[in-house]
Amino acid sequence: MKLLRFGERGQEKPGLLDANGRIRDLSSIVADIDGSVLGDAELAKLRKIDPASLPLVAQGVRIGACVGRIGKFVCIGLNYADHAAESNLPIPSEPVVFNKWTSAVVGPNDDVEVPRNSKKCDWEVELGVVIGKPAKYIGVENALDYVAGYCVVNDVSEREWQIERNGQWDKGKGFDTFGPTGPWLVTRDAVPDPQKLGLWLEVDGHRYQNGNTSTMIFSVAQIVSYLSQCMSLQPGDVISTGTPPGVGMGVKPTPVFLKAGQTMRLGIDGLGEQQQRTIQA
Repeated sequence: MKLLRFGERGQEKPGLLDANGRIRDLSSIVADIDGSVLGDAELAKLRKIDPASLPLVAQGVRIGACVGRIGKFVCIGLNYADHAAESNLPIPSEPVVFNKWTSAVVGPNDDVEVPRNSKKCDWEVELGVVIGKPAKYIGVENALDYVAGYCVVNDVSEREWQIERNGQWDKGKGFDTFGPTGPWLVTRDAVPDPQKLGLWLEVDGHRYQNGNTSTMIFSVAQIVSYLSQCMSLQPGDVISTGTPPGVGMGVKPTPVFLKAGQTMRLGIDGLGEQQQRTIQA
């Protein structure tokens, strides 16, 4: 099942994608696609609905972030060995954890702002994990039971603020528009193995990233379990699980960074695609 949110920013309605790729309006059934509808029982009820019984949404409508009212947007850094190498950083012995502010969240095709005076704005295609029920001190063996589904995330990053300005990474990760999320939340039952997903990203038609979640250092199950040891995860929280190699910072011999007027396109097998235009903040 593919759930989504559509409509103008701040006024998104809940929807689902039917078998023909058309959006159906779920607003007569649920108020939003958020933590309140992401538990196993709630999702089971939605699966029983005949999409043809729901109103058809006009083509061309804006798609919002696939999860509303995200509580926590937790990210994992350096989770692909080859990305750690291109960043000239050691392979971590434990997950590297940082946060994106929820004010960074935008729809999958919304514009991305290049911050004022930014010289090192970068891209990162990542597998997003959406939590479906409260998780605290859970084991790896049953961690995926706490996952509602998966989505595409672009972990846009400003490298100077992230790495060179002292303090924590969060500063360079949380600028407004730095968290395009969606287009769909694909429920767990429709993703047999989250460690077998191809993911890619292009800028102006040039393919920079082309990886697979099979090369993650820490699996989705390990990440969810690990995070639950140091925080309680709540329904509607989003975890971004790291990026494969091919970020702009790692281009040799000269790094490549985003500027206004460019187009990013990215996607993950079975989870859909995003496309953003970069604009000057």
